[in-house]
Amino acid sequence: MQKSYLLTISILLSTFLILLMHQGCNNTNKAKSDNSSEGFTFKEKLSDYGFFKGNLKNLEPVKGVTRYDLSTPLFTDYAIKDRFIVLPHGKQINYRASGPLEFPDSSIIIKNFAYTNEAHQKIMIETRLLVKDPKNKKWIVMNYLWNKEQTDAIRHITGAKVPITLLDENGNKHITNYMVPNTNDCKRCHTNNGTLTPIGPKARNLNFIPKDQMNNQLTKWTLEGKLVGLPEISKVAQLPVWTDSKHYSLEKRARAYLDINCAHCHTKGGDAFNTGLFLDYEENNPNHLGIKKAPVSAGGGAGGLDFDIIPGNPTQSILLHRMNSVEPGTAMPELARTIIHKEGVALIREWIQQLPQ
Repeated sequence: MQKSYLLTISILLSTFLILLMHQGCNNTNKAKSDNSSEGFTFKEKLSDYGFFKGNLKNLEPVKGVTRYDLSTPLFTDYAIKDRFIVLPHGKQINYRASGPLEFPDSSIIIKNFAYTNEAHQKIMIETRLLVKDPKNKKWIVMNYLWNKEQTDAIRHITGAKVPITLLDENGNKHITNYMVPNTNDCKRCHTNNGTLTPIGPKARNLNFIPKDQMNNQLTKWTLEGKLVGLPEISKVAQLPVWTDSKHYSLEKRARAYLDINCAHCHTKGGDAFNTGLFLDYEENNPNHLGIKKAPVSAGGGAGGLDFDIIPGNPTQSILLHRMNSVEPGTAMPELARTIIHKEGVALIREWIQQLPQ
């Protein structure tokens, strides 16, 4: 009987080992499948990613999610923007002197949009994800619309109009229909030469000390092992802070503002390439900047004016006319705003006024 008992135990043990080995093979195959070129799949809810801990709307990043900011951000109806980067484990960003930094495959750029309501509360509107798909090494985009309960954001492809009443930085009230873009709208602004690409995270836009921080953003990333190839920080280009009149000239601030708000389309390879109006910060050709340049395709949006910029005469300059409008077909930028950015308009008006005639 003892021999029979031992034989039974031996058979059960052998069976268990076989099952364990089989399971191990399955796990190995699954791991290989997960690391293969299947491509990135967007999840249904923002909370599904696990980017943030605690109450989701507080946007408190977990370890591995890095907050960042831009020296001069794009204007979007006085929205409050929170930006984050998620890098795949063990991977780093490569420094580039011009254009966006070189992100590794599977990188995720997170951009959250919110506003301040009349009760001075921060209300979430949308979160956009830009992901570098490991399958084809190209960027893909998805939008998430926050629910009324402010507990989560749900994947949203078709765009939306969100009625809001907001307070700007000076406490002024604005009532508008905030425009959540559809994925094709996102592609219009983010596409250059037919390829989707990030806009904000360029070395020159990140080369500064953000508010409430002690170190230069790029230097900090290098010390943390997130960025490689950074030269001496004094040799890295820097986009001026458009609101900082103490450290930057009017010319530099105006050019920085036009760069971040307009140049993603008004650049070589951009959506507005055919206009011949190029507003990159590095552009120095007066004609490309619009100085005494006749419009190519403005149509009725030109307001009957003849030139993009007339030095010393902002009221007769098409560029300012379009910035100072919310009318469809006239307003520029076409996307991302439904409110006139009065402070930005004032800056560009002052800049055009002082241009030598």
